[in-house]
Formats: sequence, structure tokens, C-alpha cells
Amino acid sequence: MLPASLLRRPGLSRLVRQARAYAEAAAAPAPAAGPGQMSFTFASPTQMMVLRPCLRIKTQALAPVRLLLCPPSALSPALVFFNGANVRQVDVPTQTGAFGILAAHVPTLQVLRPGLVVVHAEDGTTSKYFVSSGSVTVNADSSVQLLAEEAVTLDMLDLGAAKANLEKAQSELSGAADEVARAEIQIRIEASEALVKALE
Repeated sequence: MLPASLLRRPGLSRLVRQARAYAEAAAAPAPAAGPGQMSFTFASPTQMMVLRPCLRIKTQALAPVRLLLCPPSALSPALVFFNGANVRQVDVPTQTGAFGILAAHVPTLQVLRPGLVVVHAEDGTTSKYFVSSGSVTVNADSSVQLLAEEAVTLDMLDLGAAKANLEKAQSELSGAADEVARAEIQIRIEASEALVKALE
């Protein structure tokens, strides 16, 4: 879990701006991807479970973001990083390995593992996000939907807290009361290891 101590306050204002931007854009249909383009949607709820111990600000401060967003979706994600944006490439970590998605990629449905999602914009800039888990769907029309259980930008995370969280989880593993507790700790270890790797 990412602790609230890992989030920084400046990130909160960016989240609020992102939420407002999506709220304004939600009424308009997403632009269709042209030839050689890819339409990308990336959303995540703000309920932090795995990543909470590594956040730089308290997750309770994210509650206003949830209230600002009412996207027209059955999933009602509370945080939308991209909504139908045209991007050049998206690199995702999946259970079968990391791979890059370009326009006209073969359709696929994959389960995300903890790791970095890297979005390459059309202007050549990149943005990086850490995801704890989720799914990515690549459609035949070059649209991509990435729904993460938890997702944050790297500047919202603290390496020291991530390392401390990893050490704590590793020390708790030997004292797990049963197989369920052991599995939950293993998940925390896997996510924490990926987080430390992403931040180093």
C-alpha cells in the first residue's frame, strides 16, 4: 500500500485541474482516431489501497476530486488522466510481460501488473504513471482503454517511504497467520518492489 506520507501537496492541485478538465470534456464525444493515430483513455478510482503508504499527501485530500467527476461510465472512475486523447504509443506492464501499444495494434485484453505506464504523446513528450493493477483493452479501431485499480504520477510518490513499506511487508511475511494473509502480504511486496524499481 502506498502511504499518504508519499504524496506532495502540489500534486493535489494538478489532480483537481485534471478532474475539472475531464468534467468539462465529459459531455463532448471523444475525437475519433485518424489513420496512424491511437485514441487513448486512462482512468483510475481515487481509493488507494496498495499505493496509500507511499503517497506524499493524505489520500483523504483526494475526496474532492471524486466529487468533481461524473463521467458517463458504468465504472465511474474518479480520476481520468486521458480521455480519448490521440497519443503515439503507450507502454504497459502486464502479467505476460511489458509491451508497447501503437496505432493498429492487434486487439488484445491484458491484466496489468504493478509497474510503469509510459505514455508517448504525439509531440514526443512522455508522461509516466505507476499502476498497482488493472486491465488494458486494445480495440481493432486503434482505441485503447486502460483502467487501473490505482494510478499516480511518479512525482506523487516518495522513494524512502516505498522502501520502508517494502521492508515492513517483507518482515511481516514470515508471521502471516494463514494463506490469505500470506497472499495479501505477497501482493504488497510485489507492488512495493515494482514501485521502488520505478522510482530508482
